[in-house]
Amino acid sequence: MAKSSTTTKKVGTKAVSTRSSRSGRATKKAAVEIPQRLRIRVRAYEHKILDASVKQIIDTTRRLDAKIVGPIPLPTEIKKYTVNRATFVFKDAREQFEMRVHKRMIDILNPSQKVIEALTNINLPSGVNIDVKMM
Repeated sequence: MAKSSTTTKKVGTKAVSTRSSRSGRATKKAAVEIPQRLRIRVRAYEHKILDASVKQIIDTTRRLDAKIVGPIPLPTEIKKYTVNRATFVFKDAREQFEMRVHKRMIDILNPSQKVIEALTNINLPSGVNIDVKMM
């Protein structure tokens, strides 16, 4: 039966402890797995269509027993444009227009192959933009 000893060394400003047996070899700790994440960002001009498509994505992933974080509402991007009403004079007469881009984010933790396949085959309305990243 080999005896093991624990020693503490001060390296720089941190104390590092190593565990060694009689043979003098340090044992390594097991690597911790980082869970994979599928991040879906959904964008649309109309919030009702956006919420309906997000609900469809969530229903599809819940049916396949995947863990979901979200939907997280992201800040609405507002683009404003000011245009003169007249072409030559009357500079005080102007019109203002704006475009609003609504955004949501959904994270799927440890997605299986079935979940990824179901999300690629999902049918969403036009005007909805989807960005999918594997993190």
